[in-house]
Amino acid sequence: MPLLFKFVITIFAKVIITAVQQIPHTYQTLYSELAQRSLEATFSSEFKVAGRFVSAEVKGRRYWYFDLSDRKGGKKRTYVGPVDDPEITKRVESFKDLKADVRERRKLVSTLVREAYLPRPERQTGEIVQALAEAGFFRLRGVLVGNVAYQCYSAVLSVRLPGTAMVTGDADFAQFHSISVAVEDQMPPVLETLKMVDQTFREIPHQADGRFTTQYVSRSGYKVEFLTPNRGSEDYGGQPAPMPAFGEAAAQPLRFLDFLIYQPIRAVLLYGAGVTVNVATPERYAIHKLIIADRRRMDNDGTAKGRKDLARAISIMEVMIEQRQKEDLADAYMEALDRGPAWKEAIRKSIGQIEDEVRQRIQSALVDGIRKLERDPAEYDLKDVVAIP
Repeated sequence: MPLLFKFVITIFAKVIITAVQQIPHTYQTLYSELAQRSLEATFSSEFKVAGRFVSAEVKGRRYWYFDLSDRKGGKKRTYVGPVDDPEITKRVESFKDLKADVRERRKLVSTLVREAYLPRPERQTGEIVQALAEAGFFRLRGVLVGNVAYQCYSAVLSVRLPGTAMVTGDADFAQFHSISVAVEDQMPPVLETLKMVDQTFREIPHQADGRFTTQYVSRSGYKVEFLTPNRGSEDYGGQPAPMPAFGEAAAQPLRFLDFLIYQPIRAVLLYGAGVTVNVATPERYAIHKLIIADRRRMDNDGTAKGRKDLARAISIMEVMIEQRQKEDLADAYMEALDRGPAWKEAIRKSIGQIEDEVRQRIQSALVDGIRKLERDPAEYDLKDVVAIP
């Protein structure tokens, strides 16, 4: 099986090298414009002009909140985000001037899909992500992960990545439990939100504790799952974690997820008029895929998923190397190896499955990046690798 696995990855790697194409600068500019307009539209649609923004200090850090009076003379307070986030604060300060230009943004999305050949999710996936976005999931610092998140990296990296034009039957969403508690805000009930897209969605009671739900499924079999990092004992991995911000939903704890979703970036899912989402940084996505590719390869039914994980890791690493983002990639690589022997071994095994020429190119770039960060490559399984200028 290992030889077959390596052979398939070799084919994947050769496809990746030939399939990745740079997006012309004109379309990179259009995407940047769409990203800005989409974020502005998110603010103008979520917050009514009749309300006002206020800042408040929580545990030594200041956050923006939005106050809106109700008909009973009281007020509803909604969490917005950290004051030290320059993009959020900029929109807060210019709130009254924001206008949602849906028609123009739809044209931008259409242009990027038809002319730049960037990936657009199929309808149900797009509607689900958009519905959760409008319900406040990403405002509450949730992160889009999994297959759908991968589609966003073509625009983020300004390339046409292979394997993005797929039809998926699931969408995964994640959040740190500590953030879910700290924001002191809540989405509408998740089931209610999903039923706005498809009335056949239903809850799947968690196997370990039927009082909680981490997954929802439609009659057609489309699955939506909520995840959270498991940073404690493996014993907690089988138990659902209540998530105060998720609107009655819980989350499935997963190992290694804390590495993936730490300090995510904003991106735009090219659906409708553009949906602003949070995704992992490309370098964390790539290194995380190396880790889980090895774990899936060991599963009886996970070989195909393991190949796909490894192929996606290779594609993103190759692009980042080509774009001279070696330091970012090396920084994420070192952090993962510093997490402990299980992380180190999983990454080592996955890298060992990569075709020789591609592996040497990736390892050489890591050596170069690590040295530029003034660290010793020998400490990170790269003792005998020579950096290629």
